[in-house]
Amino acid sequence: MKTVYQALADLKAQGGRGVLCTIIKTQGSTPRKEGSKMLVYPDGEILGSVGGGEVESRVIESALEVMDTGEVKIIPYQLVDPDRGDPGVCGGSLEVFLEPLAPATTLLVVGGGHVGREVVHLANWLGYRVVLTDDRKEFCNPEVVPGAAAYHPCPLQEIPEHVKFTPRTIVVMVTRSMEIDVKGLPEILSQPHAYVGVISSKRRWKLTAEKLREKGLREADLQKIHAPIGLDINAETPEEIAVSILAEVIMVQRGGDGGPLSQ
Repeated sequence: MKTVYQALADLKAQGGRGVLCTIIKTQGSTPRKEGSKMLVYPDGEILGSVGGGEVESRVIESALEVMDTGEVKIIPYQLVDPDRGDPGVCGGSLEVFLEPLAPATTLLVVGGGHVGREVVHLANWLGYRVVLTDDRKEFCNPEVVPGAAAYHPCPLQEIPEHVKFTPRTIVVMVTRSMEIDVKGLPEILSQPHAYVGVISSKRRWKLTAEKLREKGLREADLQKIHAPIGLDINAETPEEIAVSILAEVIMVQRGGDGGPLSQ
């Protein structure tokens, strides 16, 4: 049978959500002791136990609440008198630590060329769950671009068939041509996301935006795109450009302004 620790590793690898519930303190008679763990999944299914019965039902209910809020909680339970609302009659008490487990943010890199390779490397180092896609198989595999959690060699407009987008998904488009961007951006923008950035010169982006308008893309959607992507640090090499790109991503996520801290 899978252990809680194995399930936690699987949850992280799959980018799933859950709440780890751990008994951190007991006194007197209780069904389980300190260190007992239970993993609660979004559908209410569990692995492990913190004692069963009514107390466990209440822990599950509270776990589902903190799963949505992301709030860490320590909840005490008395197991003495059900008439006053206690979830048991064992005679003791316990405290349960509820730890929401949010998946790592997915950072989708579109384009496995020189810059894409370095973005994958740096984003992986920063702790993102990196997914790489490119319509060329030879540029979308772990041998050529190591470090991604998943590889999807397919046209840009087919990405939503392979990648689950959420309001936290970050999209970094470092493609080789404007034509690819024009074909794929409408579909990408129709998906939930937190950030979409496109590598380009100012002139290339101006032409790209014009073609997207011709395809019916709304001005409001165009304004949400970060293009040219990255912060202005006079980056030249693929490695430096990757730093520029990820610096902007972090700035947007954290609400920074990109200015020097010395000022």
